[in-house]
Amino acid sequence: MKNLSLKLTCLLLALSTSWISSTAEARQFSVPQAVQLYTDDELVSLIRENRHLQRVRDVDNCQLYQDIRAQAEVERRPAYQFLYGDMLAYGVCYDRDVELGVRYMQLAAEQGLPEALEQLGRYYHVGQLVQPDMERAILHLREAASLGNLPAQKRFAQILLSGYGSALDMEAAYHYLHNAITGDEQEHRQIQRILMALSDKLPTRIVERAKLPLDS
Repeated sequence: MKNLSLKLTCLLLALSTSWISSTAEARQFSVPQAVQLYTDDELVSLIRENRHLQRVRDVDNCQLYQDIRAQAEVERRPAYQFLYGDMLAYGVCYDRDVELGVRYMQLAAEQGLPEALEQLGRYYHVGQLVQPDMERAILHLREAASLGNLPAQKRFAQILLSGYGSALDMEAAYHYLHNAITGDEQEHRQIQRILMALSDKLPTRIVERAKLPLDS
């Protein structure tokens, strides 16, 4: 009887030790939790802060690359089209394909995503990924500026001040920047300087008209 009791005790100890060991291994080699898709607002916020590529590569370890492609190709969500395009253009989580990447940026811009319009306008301005083209730069930046994109509003105005565009473009640039809102003191002063430079090139009556509220 004592032998039987001893054997049972040894068996229970062995099972307990095995369970503890298995639990420790499970904790050590646990599978990472699935990463959730971003909301459109979250993704746009990441894009505005230029953290979208870092997020998908360094934080989420490229786990969402198939979902991102599906959202861009099938669902045609503009923020995801922009993200997919940027990932392709710079070889993030995919083999690099600049041509297809720029195409998806254009698709996002065609759907009116201000961040896509601004980036394409900037690329055409400086000749990044594409050849410099001031007409296309102005076209994209003016549209982004009209949608309230402040970086586009500033670049649009600066291009006009360098001698490109038309008088109507210059009035529009003044109108957008005069109605711009920012809590950044340095940016506020920069906008004031641009507005002063624009006003020097516009008749007084045009400046007064350009100061009207948006959509007035």
